[in-house]
Amino acid sequence: QVQLVESGGGLVQAGGSLRLSCAASGLTLSRYGLGWFRQAPGKEREFVAAISYNGDHTYYADSVKGRFTISRVNAKKTMYLQMNGLKPDDTAVYYCAADQVYLLTTAEYDYWGQGTQVTVSS
Repeated sequence: QVQLVESGGGLVQAGGSLRLSCAASGLTLSRYGLGWFRQAPGKEREFVAAISYNGDHTYYADSVKGRFTISRVNAKKTMYLQMNGLKPDDTAVYYCAADQVYLLTTAEYDYWGQGTQVTVSS
């Protein structure tokens, strides 16, 4: 059974940093593209970043480019999202996702975590 578990969320002041982690089990991680999405209250879930099977390729939403960095360590079955320069608009529940597509930037992932809350105060 595939399971994705996010951690690392919390409350941070504007301009601060957080690192989210996504621990995967029940799958061979090197065969899955991975992604981060977020959903703010009253808004639709939106794409944040994606990374290919071995991390050779990454893709970011314009809103986070230059501030967020996605990475993965397949041997640890873990993906990360380093978030710097956080803004109040980054406040949302952040979800990790996995799919056998090499690099997927839409919400058509097969597997999703439960989410972790990130709150950025002004």
